[in-house]
Amino acid sequence: MFLPKAIKAKAVVLSAAGFSMSVLLVWFFPKFWFARSDPAQGYFWLSEQTNVAGWRYTHQPVSRTAEAFLVADHLVSGEFTKEDGTRVRVFSAKRYSSRENEIGLFSHTPDRCWTAVGWKLEPAAPDVAEVPVHGIHLRFERRIFTAGGQRELLYFGALVGGQPLPYRLDQFLSSAQRVESPASADKTGTLTRLRQGRMWGWIWESFVNRRPLIGPQQYLRISVPLKGITADRGDEVLRDFLSRWLLPADYSRELRQQQTRLPGGTSAIP
Repeated sequence: MFLPKAIKAKAVVLSAAGFSMSVLLVWFFPKFWFARSDPAQGYFWLSEQTNVAGWRYTHQPVSRTAEAFLVADHLVSGEFTKEDGTRVRVFSAKRYSSRENEIGLFSHTPDRCWTAVGWKLEPAAPDVAEVPVHGIHLRFERRIFTAGGQRELLYFGALVGGQPLPYRLDQFLSSAQRVESPASADKTGTLTRLRQGRMWGWIWESFVNRRPLIGPQQYLRISVPLKGITADRGDEVLRDFLSRWLLPADYSRELRQQQTRLPGGTSAIP
């Protein structure tokens, strides 16, 4: 008579214990799994320079809409010009700590944002460029965008947890190639992106490589207008300029400086 009640009570206890273990597993597994790094590479953080010999820097403000999307702790946006007319546009966005409730800086790559405002992708190869910058090899997505007769060669890439990503930021490339125009029915390209397997593939690559999508992040974008120069010459300009614009920095020191600048530690710095 009492046996069924005892079994039922035991089942309730086991179910509760199982549920608790599942919660703990879900909570701690990402912290354990997404912790892989390459000890041979060390920890890198790069500081953006505005004083580059032979170049003049002009700050270009980021729109409030872009700031709201990025939710960055530190933004650099500007253009360098040389006496011979060469121009290089730069952009850097940093987050100094993990924000698990945010989708990250990497959801706003040019493949998505530039095409949304009217730029179109021009077929160009290669679509990846590895550039040595002060001893580390940064992997950049390489694109040529066109709009209104203008052509621009652009690189974009990132560091997470002090090391270059071991996977590509090309999750929106296929959708960018399929966006017809800003006036199309799918103006933002959202439906097109959701249909592309690559959009989800980079999340899988993050899991396989045990490298997080969130954490201390540094997103980099650099471009050169192809006006009077070839794409090959543009590559030379960008490869040379990256090591001039970016210098090795101490992450901890920069974090402390950032935290003392404004309440909350958030600022946009030219």
